[in-house]
Amino acid sequence: MERVFQGWEAWAWALGMTTAVVVGALLLHGLFYWGYALLGTRRPRLLVLDGSLLRHSRRPMRLLLPILGLYLFSPLILKQISEGNSSVLDVIRNVLYVLLIFAVSWLLIQLTAVVNEVVARRYSVDVADNLASRKVRTQVGLIRRILIVIIIVFGLTATLLHFEGFREIGTGLLASAGVVGIIIGFAAQRTLGNLLAGFQIAITQPIRVDDVVVVEGEWGRIEEITLTYVIVRIWDLRRLVLPISYFIEKPFQNWTRSSAAILGTVFLHMDYTVPIDRVRAALVKALHESEYWDREVWRLHVTDTTENTVELRGLMSAANSSDAFELRAEVREKLITFLQREYPEALPRLRAEVATFTAHEKVPTDEENVAQE
Repeated sequence: MERVFQGWEAWAWALGMTTAVVVGALLLHGLFYWGYALLGTRRPRLLVLDGSLLRHSRRPMRLLLPILGLYLFSPLILKQISEGNSSVLDVIRNVLYVLLIFAVSWLLIQLTAVVNEVVARRYSVDVADNLASRKVRTQVGLIRRILIVIIIVFGLTATLLHFEGFREIGTGLLASAGVVGIIIGFAAQRTLGNLLAGFQIAITQPIRVDDVVVVEGEWGRIEEITLTYVIVRIWDLRRLVLPISYFIEKPFQNWTRSSAAILGTVFLHMDYTVPIDRVRAALVKALHESEYWDREVWRLHVTDTTENTVELRGLMSAANSSDAFELRAEVREKLITFLQREYPEALPRLRAEVATFTAHEKVPTDEENVAQE
C-alpha cells in the first residue's frame, strides 16, 4: 500500500505541475495579447503591421507557449515517476519535441501570412493604375508559397533527425542518394519543371496577379498564381486552370504587361457615299460623352476598300481593358444610330445594272447566248 500511495503521489505531483505549467502559459498568453491590444487602442502606432501580427500569431502562440513550458519543465515534472525508467522521460520529451516543431512551423507560416496581408492592404489592385501593386503582390505571393514549402521541409527534417533510428537510416541511404535522386528526377520531371517555372515567373514576371491575358482563345484575368498552376478567370466567370510552365513554353497575349492602358477599335463597313468628315465628328462627340474614354487618343481612318464598301476604323484609348470593351460597344452603337438617322443612304448597298432593249432589238435567247460563247 505504501508503494501504491507513493506511486499515486508521484503521478499527482506530475499532473499538478503539468496543469500549473499549462495554465500559467495560457494566462501569460492571454495577459500579453489582451494588454497589447488594449495599449494599441490608445496608441495605434504600437499595433505592429496594422494589428495583423497579433491576429495571426495568437493561435500558434496559444499552442507554442504551453508546449515550450512543458518541454522545459519536463525533467522536473517527470522526475519522480521516471525514476529507474528513463525511457518514459525520453518518450514524453520526444512527443513534446515533435509538438514544439509543429508549433514553431505553424507560427512561421502564419508570419508569412502577416507579410502577405500587409502587402495586400498597402498595394491595392482596385485602382486604375495598379501595375506596381500587381507586380509586388505577385512576387510576395510566390515567395510566400516558396517559404511555406521550405518551412515544412525544415520542420520534417528537424523532426526526423531528432530520432536516432532515422539518422542511422539516413546514413545507410547516403551512398545510394545519387541514384535515388536521378530516379526521382525522371519520375517528377514535369513537377520539377513547373516548380522551376514558378521561380522564373516570380523573378521575371511575364504575368502578374490581375493581368489581362488571352490564352487558349479565351480573354480573362490572372486570378491566382501558385508554384505549379495558374488560374485565369474568364470574362463569363469560368475558370481556366493552366500549368505554370504554360506561360514559359507557349505564346500568349498579356494586355497589361507594361501598362493597364489599351487602345480599342471600332470597324464600320460603309457605302462609298458615306461622309467621312461627318462620321469623324460623330465619333468625337460620342467619345466626349462617354465616361470610359481617357481623353488621350482618338483617330478615324479609311483602312480598306472593296468593290462595294469602304472600311472605317475608329481608334480610341481607355484606362484598362474593361473600359475599352465598354467604350467600343458604346461608340459602335452611337455611330450606327447616327448613320441610320442622318445618312441611311451611306449604309452598305448592293448595286445592280439593269440592261434595257429598244423595240427593234431582239433579246437573245439562252440557246443563242450559249452558241455565241
